[in-house]
Order: sequence, then structure tokens, then C-alpha cells
Amino acid sequence: MKRTSVSSSNLKSVGYDPQQSLLEIEFHSGDVYQYHNVPERIYQRLMNAASHGSYHHQHIRDQYRYTQIR
Repeated sequence: MKRTSVSSSNLKSVGYDPQQSLLEIEFHSGDVYQYHNVPERIYQRLMNAASHGSYHHQHIRDQYRYTQIR
């Protein structure tokens, strides 16, 4: 999945596949997580958030099932 770099102390890049409602986040640690059944509006809000890390922590991390892929 193609990811876009973001300016964040925690998140390195973010990608989204609207066909699968799959959000992929790479962290500066090198870990990559895929979050399942994420509505596109959540991805858009993450990308437009003043703090990508805070938005992820408050609205995504414990709200959606995820798989660590790296």
C-alpha cells in the first residue's frame, strides 16, 4: 500500500485503501499496523488533524481491530 509521510513525532506515514476500508500506519519505531473497517472519513480526519499522533491515540488505536504487519 502506498503511504504518505506525515509530520508527527510518533507516526511516520499513513496509507488508506478505500476498497478494503483498510488504514495502514507506519510508526517511527518501524512498526506497521493495518486497521480494519476504518471509514474513509476517519482517514481524512487523521490526515487533517493538527496532531496525527493524538488523533490516532484518541480515535483509532483502541477503536478498530488491527494487525501488526511489521
